[in-house]
Amino acid sequence: MVAEEKPLMLDGLLRAAGVAVLGVATLASAADPTFLRRNAAGVAPQPDDLTNGARGASYRPLFGAGDSQARFLKSIARYGELTVDAGGSSAIVSYPAEEQVYFILSGAGAVTCEGTSVAVKANDFLYLPPGSHHGVTGGPTDPLRLLVMGFRIPKGEALPPAPRLMIANAADVPLQELAGHGPTTKFKLLMGTTQSTRDKLPAASQMVSLFLMEFAPGGTNIPHHHEMEEEIYFVLRGSGEMVAGGGADGNEGRHPTRQGDAWFLRLNTTVGFYSGARPGGEHDLVLAVRSSFPFPPARRR
Repeated sequence: MVAEEKPLMLDGLLRAAGVAVLGVATLASAADPTFLRRNAAGVAPQPDDLTNGARGASYRPLFGAGDSQARFLKSIARYGELTVDAGGSSAIVSYPAEEQVYFILSGAGAVTCEGTSVAVKANDFLYLPPGSHHGVTGGPTDPLRLLVMGFRIPKGEALPPAPRLMIANAADVPLQELAGHGPTTKFKLLMGTTQSTRDKLPAASQMVSLFLMEFAPGGTNIPHHHEMEEEIYFVLRGSGEMVAGGGADGNEGRHPTRQGDAWFLRLNTTVGFYSGARPGGEHDLVLAVRSSFPFPPARRR
């Protein structure tokens, strides 16, 4: 669910700790970046568990496994785009200490989990439990494109995930305003933890919230930060300005962004989006996901 958000206070916690605000372009090797940015079309496919021995499958690692800066992600194991050609199939994968979430970007096909196959189409989102054996099959005519997200389950974690595959479609989730984010952004709360009472799928352990944001022209979700989670934004439609950390003048750092951009935001990073949509045009659409930072057990309690 969307929670524990703090308004921007000049990135006080980061500045108090003397941490430099760094983007991927100015990353120093000895410091964690405040944010990382990728554009899906500009990332070359790389070998991956999902493509090992597969037929007609390719994977673009945006963050995490397969990416050269994977070490900077603490709770997120992987985040990338999988494409399965018509009639193709991925490898079957399983991760004992990692829960996974899929979001279907385009096309149709099927996802198999522990021998059960479910048909999938654009805007479906799925939960795949840790340790489950699962894979993806393309449909008969068009490639199937999906985001693959993986989240580490810390040893001794007490919050159990759902024990089975869960699936729903974003079209079946109502748009709503959320307190603290203003009237120009509406949310679809897709998935939360097994304790959630307001997300469509209460499924996960460490994946705290998967949600869509629809921005009216000139709208914003009001920059804020999260003290307990890492976050990724993926621009599904439109363009605008991404807030990622603070600028050199002490104000929010704004960066032009467009469809296909993905942004990883470190713990406590100021984050937000300003719509570039024109009046009368389509609203900008952003998919966001947050996961619990793996603090030591005493801090998590």
